[in-house]
Amino acid sequence: MYMTEKELLRRSKEGHVASFEELISVHQQKVYNIALRMLANEQDAFDASQEVFIKVYKNLDKFQENSSFSTWLYRITTNTCLDMIRKNKDKKNDISIDSQIEFEDGEASFQLEDKNADVEEEILKKERRQALYEAIQQLNDEHKKMIVLRELQGMSYQEIAEITGANIGTVKSKINRARISLKNSLLKYKELF
Repeated sequence: MYMTEKELLRRSKEGHVASFEELISVHQQKVYNIALRMLANEQDAFDASQEVFIKVYKNLDKFQENSSFSTWLYRITTNTCLDMIRKNKDKKNDISIDSQIEFEDGEASFQLEDKNADVEEEILKKERRQALYEAIQQLNDEHKKMIVLRELQGMSYQEIAEITGANIGTVKSKINRARISLKNSLLKYKELF
């Protein structure tokens, strides 16, 4: 029998573990993807995801349902990741970005690897992805969060406002500043673009 998210949430709050597992399974991949983009390390992203789900389970009764469950969950995810980043400031993380990343102004567009492309083009694509990754990692925590949520996860301004608890105007302003910071960070890689 299919249950709505609201029904799953209600049953989860009543202590039905299977309902909680079903509720989480819907969002599990997105939570992991957000964590992976913010933490830039697969193991850290897995650990953060697990920590998020534990926090959600322990605090489910505190969820007031003033916003959607996903908004609450993604807010916990970004905050958990920011906490991990602060704890691991000196730790160097390596990861390859293998998905298409496109900015609205088109200044840094990347595509998935083309299996028929020549070797030089493949190397250039990898260098561009790595440069973008490194530039994102150089951003401050707030800018990194905005770039990940908007540009990498494709969330709307409204969704980001709900997740961060800021108004839409503030979100747009922060995203704009984050894009400028990212563009400035990419200047040292201008020969790749």
